[in-house]
Amino acid sequence: MFTAISVALWAGICGIDDMSTQMIRRPLLIATVVGLLMGDLQSGLIIGATLEVMWMGIGNVGAYSAPDIISGTAIGTALGILSGGGTATAVALAVPTSLLAQQLLILYRSSIVALNPIAKKWAATGDFSKIFKINAIPMIFVFLIRALPTFLAIYFGADVIETAVKALPEGIMNGLSVAGKIIPAVGIALLMQMMLKKAELWVFLLVGFILAIYLDLSVLPITFIALPFALIYDMASREKVVVANTTEVDEMDEDGGYDL
Repeated sequence: MFTAISVALWAGICGIDDMSTQMIRRPLLIATVVGLLMGDLQSGLIIGATLEVMWMGIGNVGAYSAPDIISGTAIGTALGILSGGGTATAVALAVPTSLLAQQLLILYRSSIVALNPIAKKWAATGDFSKIFKINAIPMIFVFLIRALPTFLAIYFGADVIETAVKALPEGIMNGLSVAGKIIPAVGIALLMQMMLKKAELWVFLLVGFILAIYLDLSVLPITFIALPFALIYDMASREKVVVANTTEVDEMDEDGGYDL
């Protein structure tokens, strides 16, 4: 009972963070804390790292509501630890759970717009204390959307999940394990597609690949090597913008503009 409540509270807090600062809502931190609460920090770190890479490129774009990585991570990690299935079980449960929670979020976001006329009316009066109070309503809802399903899944689903996992054929579990290794690669590919928009950025990817594969360096030394290159590239980009702006001003002066 205590474990289910504590993990549910943590999921609810992450839900509130999702609509505010968005500092603790990532799978790596969520799963790590869940593992700590459940007395298995190592499994929480491993599952969190896997889900972080898997969902690294996921985000809300426009009216699109992405799968709820908070519920998926909290429930998947908790039941993965309770069932003893580890990362394979966590990934297998996190994906459908995040999709189901996504539907709850869509329903919530479609309903919460009913508060807009009330907020607009209060804003017109200049009484901003009421505006601050009305923000408590969506905070309560996003807390419950994450906390309540998490509590129910952990409190009632642990034994059921464990029985179901033991009943699964070995081939299915092996398939889930393979999927858990493939899906993070898809997440990395989505992130690269978003970030590597300029052709020159692929050079940095090539250098990182060479350092990791041929020089057998780990992530930390590669990061330290990359920092000065990133700084130089940023400074060069800023200098390029300054030169372009200066050239534009000079051309305006030559055409009869005024010197400032």
